[in-house]
Amino acid sequence: MARSCAVERPIFTTRKRFGHRFESIPSGVMLTAASYPVRRSVWAGRAREDKEMPLRDIKVVDLTRARSGPTAVRQLADWGAQVIKIERPASHGPESLGGNRDGFDFQNLHRNKRNLTLDLKDERGRDVFMKLSAQADVIIENFRPGVKHRLGIDYESVAAINPRIVYGSISGFGQEGPYSNRPGLDQIAQGLSGFMSVTGLPGQGPVRAGIPIADLCGGFNLALGVMIALFERERSGRGQWVHTSLLESLLTMMDFQAARYLMNEEVPGQAGNNHPTNLPAGVFETSDGAVNIQASADHLYARLCEALGCSELVSDERFATGDDRLERRDELNEILLGYTRTWSSADLIDRLAEIGVPCGPIHNMEQTWADPQVKSLDMDPQFEHPRLGSLKLLGQAINMSRTPETRATATADPGDHNDEILGELGFDSGAIEKLRSDGII
Repeated sequence: MARSCAVERPIFTTRKRFGHRFESIPSGVMLTAASYPVRRSVWAGRAREDKEMPLRDIKVVDLTRARSGPTAVRQLADWGAQVIKIERPASHGPESLGGNRDGFDFQNLHRNKRNLTLDLKDERGRDVFMKLSAQADVIIENFRPGVKHRLGIDYESVAAINPRIVYGSISGFGQEGPYSNRPGLDQIAQGLSGFMSVTGLPGQGPVRAGIPIADLCGGFNLALGVMIALFERERSGRGQWVHTSLLESLLTMMDFQAARYLMNEEVPGQAGNNHPTNLPAGVFETSDGAVNIQASADHLYARLCEALGCSELVSDERFATGDDRLERRDELNEILLGYTRTWSSADLIDRLAEIGVPCGPIHNMEQTWADPQVKSLDMDPQFEHPRLGSLKLLGQAINMSRTPETRATATADPGDHNDEILGELGFDSGAIEKLRSDGII
């Protein structure tokens, strides 16, 4: 997916380069695609050592913060995309990007990237950004919708110099609409989407998810959208603006609960640990804890009853069909609990697994990562950080037979690659030092 660009003159900041000499560009000169030429690719030679990485040729400029945007970028970086993360220079004060930089959250989100500090509010900083963008395949941002336009780094501005750019955006509520410019974070989207109204025990009142589900789904959706746009670009030769929001992502995650309302005008409520429409499916106490059982299909229900020693329930007219079991959910669950409480969790799981009834333990995090099945999945890759040492982080859920995810580099510190990246863009040491002393990098 390499990009070529007609070269008229190399430009960065507001000055024109002649050898090692720079001259100011007169005011009013319009900067076009030819103003940001590919003199030397900033990503030249930066592909991962593993030449089989599936996204090794994709060049990404990362403007993200918090969680949703970094989640999207991580899906690309972990599969080999060459990512340059842009942050505010340290001289401008600390930037809130998502918690303690050395903490588990930030380190988990931002691995496999190089780091460039850049003041995008300064014209010289924007010019560096445009020079990067002229060579990039993808830009990802999660500012509020108006911010990118105010900075002059929106899709239209970038596409004017690089029509092949795929520009990805995540916002709280969408790029348009009455709430579009409101600040939107994960829990706000959980409430607005209806998600909190179906989570928790009946009558408990609204309950949030135990994970930032809107942020995560927003990031996954944008990563998918970017990949679709890159695939389409192979046919059309043109990039496009790809955008989603926390709200849109959670609306799709509402799935059958949303469809219940859209088709039947049925407003779903809280069902606690029970499946909202299929029975029996939920948490069942045992002699030493509790397990999950999901046996709502008729043949699974019959197997469950036989294994528990209550096969007479299969022919009981009160519970003959799925609708009957749903109508008498509490009554059926109480009967089944009388049997499951006589089993240990391990014995019940083993017995139901033998006969093909879905059943499993309910772990805390320590138990999860000690579970032999989880261990076999190799989901805790180790990264070596130059300051923090060896770090175990969370791996990808996708397995590919020829091109596995990369576990190349831990999260970079701010500006770790300033000189390297700017040098690749054609800046000499004097120009780089000038940008640093002026607070641009």
